Amino acid sequence: MKHIPMLIASSLLITSAQAQSFSLSGTVEGQPSGYVYLNYPGGKGEERRTDSTKLQNGRFTFSGLLNGPAMSSLMLERPSEMSYDADYASLFLEPAKMTVTLKKGALRKAKLKGSRPQDDMELLEESRKPVNVHLAPLSAEYNKLNNEYIAARRAKKDSATQAELIARLDKVKEKMEPYYEQIDAIDKDFIAKHPASYASAYLLRFRIGGMTLKEAETAYKNMAPAVQQSSFGMEIKKEVESLRGGSPGSVAHVFSKSDINGQPLSLNDFKGKYVLVDFWASWCGPCRKGNPHLKEVYAKYKEKGFEIIGISDDDSRPEDWKKAVAQDGIGMWKHVLRGLDMKKRQNNEPNPDDISDYYGIHSLPTKILIGPDGVIVGRYGGGGENDEAMDKKLAEVFANK
Repeated sequence: MKHIPMLIASSLLITSAQAQSFSLSGTVEGQPSGYVYLNYPGGKGEERRTDSTKLQNGRFTFSGLLNGPAMSSLMLERPSEMSYDADYASLFLEPAKMTVTLKKGALRKAKLKGSRPQDDMELLEESRKPVNVHLAPLSAEYNKLNNEYIAARRAKKDSATQAELIARLDKVKEKMEPYYEQIDAIDKDFIAKHPASYASAYLLRFRIGGMTLKEAETAYKNMAPAVQQSSFGMEIKKEVESLRGGSPGSVAHVFSKSDINGQPLSLNDFKGKYVLVDFWASWCGPCRKGNPHLKEVYAKYKEKGFEIIGISDDDSRPEDWKKAVAQDGIGMWKHVLRGLDMKKRQNNEPNPDDISDYYGIHSLPTKILIGPDGVIVGRYGGGGENDEAMDKKLAEVFANK
């Protein structure tokens, strides 16, 4: 089963109290004048900020405060005016004096000096190169098709045209999957071999959603104390706790929502039954492909005390959610939206209504099986087992019913 990563907030807040100064001086080949923009998490507990400075004969300097190593983005366009495929440089800053060399039109190939985390990231990229040679053309093909699909949606093209584009995207994803698995293995090996690197912590923050609870706990435990106490380390700890809350042995978080028909629904309503909580989305191809199997499972066990609650990642497009439920014929079980508030997510504000956060959901589809006593007995998908294991577990628990 293929899994689609969910949106993760790109801005990791620094919560340490001690801010230190940094300076970044650089040159831009091909653009002697204009402005340079740097987006980074500021010191003194600030959220992400964007500073700008003038280019003087192709040279510039930034200075500011950081609470520790942090990922930043450097651009030659105002962030608000950047397109989907805009050129930018990802720079791993740290409290130090650093220099960077850039070329207009190729900012992603920036060379940053004076940052140890950046050196580590470049070491990682070198390890990924043999795989990226094969992955890059597929990624380019996927991005081109995705832009066509976005344009078709905006132009409100007919459903057949959009479905054909989605089918083509799925075929490219299938070709990409083996290479993503290789990248995943390279990343995990890097994390294991560099436990004192902030680059490992940054990488782990975004890999943890696809790890089992045991893998995540081990990776966090093996990190150097200073890295554990960094902003990345604290985010990882939070993610481990979230994953633990959605793993077997934990008491399932009780949520209450209005369902797809506007009726109140609470997980408590299903006490005494086995409940499969299915995290999915209308735009998730693997989720939609798995719905026929879920219908078979539901028909097989519904009379034995089995229920499904679909939790959709379609808060921003409820009409697509309702349409997908109707098209896939899955209206026989309950459906609610996850409760994602993008404004809160982007501002790193608490969002207690987001069900996914309580279960450590970062990829779709992911399914959580909850027992009659409200304790989780299985996790299938991101950070868990596969659908075959789910089928086996269900056959086991309903064997004598």
